[in-house]
Amino acid sequence: MILFEFVSFELLRVVWWLLVGVLLIAFAMTDGFDMGTGALLPFVARTDIERRVVINTVGPVWEGNQVWFIVGGGSIFAAWPPLYAVSFSGFYLAMFTILAALILRPVGFKYRSKRDDPRWRTAWDWALFAGGAVPALIFGVAVGNVLQGVPFRLTDDLMPIYEGTFYGKFLGLLNPFALLAGVVSFSMLLMHGAAWLVLKTEGDIARRARSYGTVAGVVAIGGFALAGLWLAFGMEGYRLVNPAITDGPSNPLYSEVARDTSWLAAYSTRPWIIIAPILGFGGMIMALLKLRGTGEVSALLWSKLGILGVISSVGLTMFPFILPSSIDPRSSLTVWDSSSSHMTLFVMLVVTAIFLPLIIVYTAWVYKVLWGKVTEDDVTSNSNNVY
Repeated sequence: MILFEFVSFELLRVVWWLLVGVLLIAFAMTDGFDMGTGALLPFVARTDIERRVVINTVGPVWEGNQVWFIVGGGSIFAAWPPLYAVSFSGFYLAMFTILAALILRPVGFKYRSKRDDPRWRTAWDWALFAGGAVPALIFGVAVGNVLQGVPFRLTDDLMPIYEGTFYGKFLGLLNPFALLAGVVSFSMLLMHGAAWLVLKTEGDIARRARSYGTVAGVVAIGGFALAGLWLAFGMEGYRLVNPAITDGPSNPLYSEVARDTSWLAAYSTRPWIIIAPILGFGGMIMALLKLRGTGEVSALLWSKLGILGVISSVGLTMFPFILPSSIDPRSSLTVWDSSSSHMTLFVMLVVTAIFLPLIIVYTAWVYKVLWGKVTEDDVTSNSNNVY
């Protein structure tokens, strides 16, 4: 027997669904506070030295945090090729906008302090704001569109066809529910960034971060609740008509899908998944309380738990769907019919088992070495060596 056959195809598909979810959650937990910090930069820091302090709280770690985004994208490409193909076809302009905004971050970090000119530095401050705010918003907008279903269909030879004009594909993403999801994402990561600044700074910066983080937390909690009500009463969900062939070929057209139910029906068939929204609400509420009080490390940890709950709520509610089609439900992509081959998933799992622990270990080591607050004295005394 070939080695990969010791692990069932069904189990590997579920494991890779979980792994991609873990990678995306790790990205939101780590690079999420980078984005939140960037979005808060022009508001929590009023002077040049204060803004340099804020920048240097994330300057040493943002590249390592972004590894999770790269690994997550690579995993989708390798484990779920149809998802990668359809997403990059339909969300092309949105993804280009995200990447363009993310590119502003390293450029801003590198060039902001090259000239001692207030206008120059202010321009790069707003570039860093865009590098944090734009991805945080668009990631949520994308999730909102996935929950509604994306207007694509598959031909008989599985070529994805995305309906709409080139620019319409982008503007069509900006519908009310998707914008609500974007607000939830943006405010949640803004709160996360505020919790990071409370941990890493002191004085006026930390005080302002608590204030902005409190407002962001209220918006995130309210938006998450409203999105749940919208899913319950204002949106149809998807379901498989026939029992899924969990170890069958990766061809979505073999499945029969109906759009005549609620996404929240998943909570009646799998009641245990209610733990995800509970963690989402509980984590964000506790983070909000810690931001209003004196918590530092605890505020950041509770914020991470809230992010875990919010993102898990989406994945667990939709399972086994990963990208529904709004114009041809039969073309919807699910865990059971959109994966790579049995052997590919097994080989990738072996590679992941080797390298993922290494990423975790060196990331933990970096945070241990860089533990502690960034102060104005740190920046002024090392002015030529920091951002």
